[in-house]
Amino acid sequence: MAQELAGKTIAILATDGFEQVELTEPRRALMEAGARVHVVAPHGRSIQGMQHRDKGDAVSVDKTLDSVAAAQYDALVLPGGVANPDELRINKGAVKFVRDFFDAKKPVGAICHAPWSLIEADVVRGRTMTSWPSLRTDLTNAGANWVDREVVTDHGLVTSRKPDDLPAFCKKIVEEFREGRHASAAE
Repeated sequence: MAQELAGKTIAILATDGFEQVELTEPRRALMEAGARVHVVAPHGRSIQGMQHRDKGDAVSVDKTLDSVAAAQYDALVLPGGVANPDELRINKGAVKFVRDFFDAKKPVGAICHAPWSLIEADVVRGRTMTSWPSLRTDLTNAGANWVDREVVTDHGLVTSRKPDDLPAFCKKIVEEFREGRHASAAE
């Protein structure tokens, strides 16, 4: 990939229990496209990854959530895993951080179970999205139009279902993040 994201700074918001490949592959793709990428977490030095149900690798935290604002970033990535978004959606600071990206019309990528955080931030109403299949009812009840596709883009929001979708997800987030600001779904 060319340096199509040179000069852009991207946040990846995660905490313990993230699906490892859903953080590491988007981070790699974004960095290869020239972006500066910060792993942002609610706490400390590192967060614990998972490889499905097994413990994966710890990933270093670049910035703590209380030290950053959405205004510092051009885009946001939300990796899945079950524990990660479940923990983030009950963290008021994380929910505000996510909502602030949407309020600023900045692009966001979310994969697998990550849309739980989007539901809590109340930003899915009227959007067409995908996710891990078990979130279908949650997203529908929150006002989203859920579809079963590899990757879906709706006004700068890129969603995918699972690790197998990562090649399409990574390609699409680079494209959307290059474009920058988007109209909201309500416009």
